[in-house]
Amino acid sequence: MIGQLRGKLAEKRPNSVLVDVGGVGYVVAVSLSTYAALGELHTEVTLLIHTHVREDALALYGFISAREKQLFEMLISASGVGPSLALKILSGMSVEELVPAIRGNDLARLTKIPGVGRKTAERMVVELKDRLDAISAEVMMKPAVASTGGVTDVEADVVSALVNLGYDARAAEDAVKAGARASGAGNFEKLLRAALSGMSQTKKMK
Repeated sequence: MIGQLRGKLAEKRPNSVLVDVGGVGYVVAVSLSTYAALGELHTEVTLLIHTHVREDALALYGFISAREKQLFEMLISASGVGPSLALKILSGMSVEELVPAIRGNDLARLTKIPGVGRKTAERMVVELKDRLDAISAEVMMKPAVASTGGVTDVEADVVSALVNLGYDARAAEDAVKAGARASGAGNFEKLLRAALSGMSQTKKMK
């Protein structure tokens, strides 16, 4: 099993990266928090890896911190939560929000994440609530790295990330524009959080 990869960041997308390790490229699925914490292309990166093996495929999931990897592995141990959904959960809600939501049986917040229905949220609470003592609610990620590209590049990345999470493309574009006005558009993670917050408020008003 692959437990860690260290190499050059050959490609970088909101939901996956390509890590070049000695001339071999590994495609690694990542959460938006890990994506935001990574450096620029062609710099060295170290990712902790969860290797998911199925009969027909082998998939790699990468994390910038041990805590995020630990929470990911807890999530996939819950009934009905596979690796792809676990990444969406970690992308749609920060650890500082997710841990209290599960502990507090806050189904309303959990079901705001695309792909998480009420039954899945209930199973997460029942099966994970007592196991979360090992996950502290402190900041677990490195500071987000601001993009050196133009504002348009950052906004486009956030729209792409929201669409990958399951949001409607037009709604994502509107939320990103509103988020950029409220929080600025120079930092991927700040703009993403602002857009997610705006979409949650819009959903409440409907």
